[in-house]
Amino acid sequence: MTQNKKTRKKGDDLKSRCDRALRELSEAGLLWRYGVDGVTQEHRDRLDRELKILADKNISAYFLIVWDFVSEARRRGIPAGARGSGVGTMVGYCLGLSNACPVKYGLLFERFTDPDRSEYPDIDIDICQDGRQEILDYVRQKYGHVAQIITFGTLKARAALRDVGRVLDVPLAEVDQVCKLVGDGLGVTIDQALKQEPDLRKLYDQNPLHKQMIDTARRLEGMTRHAGVHAAGVVIATQPLDNIIPLYQPPGTDQLVTQWDGPTVEKVGLLKMDFLGLRTLSIIERACELVRQTLDEETIRNTVRRPDNAADHDPLDLDRLHYDDPKVLGLFRRGETAGVFQFESGGMRNMLMAMKPDRLEDLIAANALYRPGPMELIPDYNARKHGSQPVPSVHPIVDRQTAETYGIMVYQEQVMLTVHELGGIPLRSAYTLIKAISKKKKKVIDANRAAFIEGAAKQGLSQARAQELFELILKFAGYGFNKSHSTGYAILAYQTAYLKTYFPVQYMAAVLTFESVSTDKVVEYADECKRVLLPGEGAGRGVAVRPPDINLSNVHFTVVYDPDETRDADHGHIRFGLSAVKGVGEKAILAIIETRQKDGPFKSLYDFTDRVPLRSVNRSTIEALIKCGAFDELHGIEQRAAMVEALDAAIQAGQQAAIDRHNGQMNFFNTLDAAATDDQAAAKTNETRLPAVPPWTTAELLKHEKSVLGFYASSHPLDQHGELLDRFTSVSIAAIRDLPADTKITVGGMITRVRPTFVKKGRSAGEKMAMITVEDSSGSIDGVVFSSVYPVVEPLLTDDRVLLFKGRVDRRREEPSLVVEEVIPLDDAAVHLTETVKIVLADPPADSGQDARPINGELTRLKTLLRQSSAPNGQRSVPVVFEVHQGGYVAVLRADGLRVAVHPKLPSQVGALLKEHGRCELIGPKKIATPTDSPAPQSPASTSTPDLFGQTQFAPGEALAVSA
Repeated sequence: MTQNKKTRKKGDDLKSRCDRALRELSEAGLLWRYGVDGVTQEHRDRLDRELKILADKNISAYFLIVWDFVSEARRRGIPAGARGSGVGTMVGYCLGLSNACPVKYGLLFERFTDPDRSEYPDIDIDICQDGRQEILDYVRQKYGHVAQIITFGTLKARAALRDVGRVLDVPLAEVDQVCKLVGDGLGVTIDQALKQEPDLRKLYDQNPLHKQMIDTARRLEGMTRHAGVHAAGVVIATQPLDNIIPLYQPPGTDQLVTQWDGPTVEKVGLLKMDFLGLRTLSIIERACELVRQTLDEETIRNTVRRPDNAADHDPLDLDRLHYDDPKVLGLFRRGETAGVFQFESGGMRNMLMAMKPDRLEDLIAANALYRPGPMELIPDYNARKHGSQPVPSVHPIVDRQTAETYGIMVYQEQVMLTVHELGGIPLRSAYTLIKAISKKKKKVIDANRAAFIEGAAKQGLSQARAQELFELILKFAGYGFNKSHSTGYAILAYQTAYLKTYFPVQYMAAVLTFESVSTDKVVEYADECKRVLLPGEGAGRGVAVRPPDINLSNVHFTVVYDPDETRDADHGHIRFGLSAVKGVGEKAILAIIETRQKDGPFKSLYDFTDRVPLRSVNRSTIEALIKCGAFDELHGIEQRAAMVEALDAAIQAGQQAAIDRHNGQMNFFNTLDAAATDDQAAAKTNETRLPAVPPWTTAELLKHEKSVLGFYASSHPLDQHGELLDRFTSVSIAAIRDLPADTKITVGGMITRVRPTFVKKGRSAGEKMAMITVEDSSGSIDGVVFSSVYPVVEPLLTDDRVLLFKGRVDRRREEPSLVVEEVIPLDDAAVHLTETVKIVLADPPADSGQDARPINGELTRLKTLLRQSSAPNGQRSVPVVFEVHQGGYVAVLRADGLRVAVHPKLPSQVGALLKEHGRCELIGPKKIATPTDSPAPQSPASTSTPDLFGQTQFAPGEALAVSA
């Protein structure tokens, strides 16, 4: 008994010390956040209330542990912060776990926990993915009794079928056929597939082997197949974990893992924490590091000069931003959010351009609204924000709670406060109600309905009106979003937009570094670099992304300034990191950089193989560096073939040089190099040792680039077709993301993927179709060629072929795609896609030495040619317009009733007739304007008339009479 008292006393003493420590930290944080004069009574009351609840629920130690490892992460330069309902706590804000003031943004502590809630609260922590394991190791070392949480992989429908098919020796082709009929939708079961797919039911009924396979798989479906380790979940205990729960050690590791899953671990009362790796934090940290490496402190301050910035304010202290910078918010209003956390998708950009956010609260709402369900309210939010639609009045309490979101209940917190204030339901019960609504628990909903109606009556609402309002609340609560989570992520989004606004070169280099695992993402962000707005007044747009360079590139993408370039945020370029080159490992890169830093830049390929340890850099590595262009600055792009040809000899010479150095000797070429006083002379001496071989063709060069980079660096196969594609396309692939569904478009590009498949359902079931991917210089897009079109165009759909596609925009998924209706070879583009033939009529310039030719005389000769080109009945024809230049004026005249059949030789025939090429132009589809396009400038000298076969005055100058 005495021992129990001592244990209890020790526990009470520990608890009181934790409570006191948390209070002291929070009090200090209150002054850090608000300043001595900024702490209001509301702030003080909120903090005291939270601390009391945390102490009463024995949660103080939990907050201290979280604060400890988050602070340790930041001390080590590893960004970390809270997400989810933990963002809504004043204690978390004062401890620096989040950057959202809960009072300013209306965040509820009750969304996190309350005195009557039995389940333990949960603080999810985002940690820079590069440092996550380091902090996990720190927690293990400090707290000792730590284990990660097990996960169990279950057999899904198709996996069960494949495993059973393998055991029963069912031919692989037949197993594939059955699996395709089941489909790859999330959560699709075999039973559901048998009901929905007639062909699968037919196989099941008619083939005994297939029936046995499917029946066996049905019994196995959903069973545990293997054990894994939860990516984020960790448990911490006050005693050895094997005293409490069974443990498991994954083969080949020294990790301790629980044998119980996360929900079970929480039920037994263990403290569970989530260490979530977030790439965005890594990008932010890398961007700030690049800014500090490339710009001095004064330049950084001058770049972000604002009137309200204190003299000692660090522009890179992102925890102290004000979130109201008009330049940063302007980036959101323009929809230029590629690389901005949570706001990258095409649909989100369209929403931002319509919303035109001018405060952080709009970004918080955008985060919450852009989800299935609430998306239908986005037009109302925007209309009310811009004053084109009135904000409806429901009840003073409801109106006050939804004033920030223009009468729309966007957040769970708004629902909770409305139910609490209007219906008199305690906040803890309001939270229970929200959970019940999401899980459709009718009993709990009905119990709260009665309480709400009774409480609303006391506020002067009739029973019918209260019932109507409760139904409205049920609707809103069904999709209401956690405002604490949305606020935390909106702040993170603002931080990324801030860096992109003021330090675009460094920020985009950081984005490219962490997206380099995906070739498509590298292409997308490299293209975005061309459009990014530079921060200086009148600095313009565009950041250059240059290929790898053996003397300038580091491991990752980095920022490089040319020797004569101003070192500020408006200049510099992004240089590819060597790690982006396939086949070049980190050990080789570090050896290259170390050699370069020690002995200076490389002068030639032979100098490289002579100096870099060849035990670290092998032949395939050097060849990959040559193919990607890393040696171009030393020998020139036209010498890539020669460098590859010389590679074996260069490696042999390097190996011999290493042996000679080891033996204390010096060869002839070392002597020459040592004697040379001019680096260029030394490089030239080495260059003469390259063999004389034919350079690679453009196609070969680009093929090699793509093989080691995953994309084209020096140019693009489409460049040679640039004029034709520009003429006969209506929009670029990148611009499609800004177009509404079903917009008719014509795009051109190179096919990078063709995946034939079969129609699974409907009248066309069993017929062939195809999924394709098309890329142009601006990006790539997925497309579908349905069975009605596929048989006609199948021969054209081959990898790397450049084609034109007519179709429409499909927006049923987050990213737009193309529904292909027609495929046109480039050679047929003029015939199929010309919309208008334009012919230029003009007197020769006075100083040209040519005799003046009356325009009427030209028209006479043209008349015969155009009549010969008229289209027979049923053949495609297009109208003709004349652009007439006379006396300093220009008029565009349409020839009513005149239509011609287009053929590729028509422009040259017209040019020969008029004795001047370029006088006939085939005009393709009308360009589609996107929301980000600038209006085309209009020539002040241009006029037009609708009818060529009338009379038009050109002054000064004679009247031009034109007749058919």
